[in-house]
Amino acid sequence: MTPLSHDLAKTKQAAGRIAALDLARAGALVAMAVFHFVFDLALFGFIPADTPAQMGWRWLAYLTAGSFLFLAGVSLWLAHGAVIGWRAFWRRWVMLIAAACAITIATMIAMPDAFIFFGILHAIAAASLLGLAARRLSPLALIALAVAVIWLPQAMRFALFDPAWLWWTGLQATGIRSVDYVPLFPWFGPFLLGLACAKLMTGAGLWDRLARWPAPKAARPLLWAGRNSLFVYLIHQPILVALVWGVAQLRP
Repeated sequence: MTPLSHDLAKTKQAAGRIAALDLARAGALVAMAVFHFVFDLALFGFIPADTPAQMGWRWLAYLTAGSFLFLAGVSLWLAHGAVIGWRAFWRRWVMLIAAACAITIATMIAMPDAFIFFGILHAIAAASLLGLAARRLSPLALIALAVAVIWLPQAMRFALFDPAWLWWTGLQATGIRSVDYVPLFPWFGPFLLGLACAKLMTGAGLWDRLARWPAPKAARPLLWAGRNSLFVYLIHQPILVALVWGVAQLRP
């Protein structure tokens, strides 16, 4: 075991759950809920239909998606950086895939012209598999690879990737219509950055400090949300849609 892996193993044993990470996940969930609430308001005509597409709201969506993937990269290193816990990894991965498939099916029924075929959960599941192979790279190599992954689809697209079964790459030349499209290029980039950041923090001994930080009691609801982020992700939009739809029915 390398010194870095040894430090990581000690951190995992001492930390259990790191409150700061759970709060970071909760913050990303709050940002996501805000954006989806605005989307629902636009969908039901309470605000202009193009509001979610305006630059400020689009950047909120981009930063939120990037935050989820960054934190997924951090979590992969903390959970499996020293030794891959295959049983835990596959259990979590199967849950992600099942949730992603449920969202695909639900959106195919609700909005067949723009259903979610490769959204944030699909991206996290794919990035997690690739991350297992990338986790042994140095932080500098991970950062360089992340920059390349983010840069490539901005600089060039390829007709070779235009067939629908390759749209998960994000490298196609044709436009895509989906209410949540998070392809591997460029979105594997934030995941790699999270992996690199987690490794650097391990080398600097920062995880031990964070593991000892007690979250304030007032943050307990947020801690619960961060610890159950997949569950919150799955239920928040149906609840928001039901609330906005209910209010819409009261309008004269």
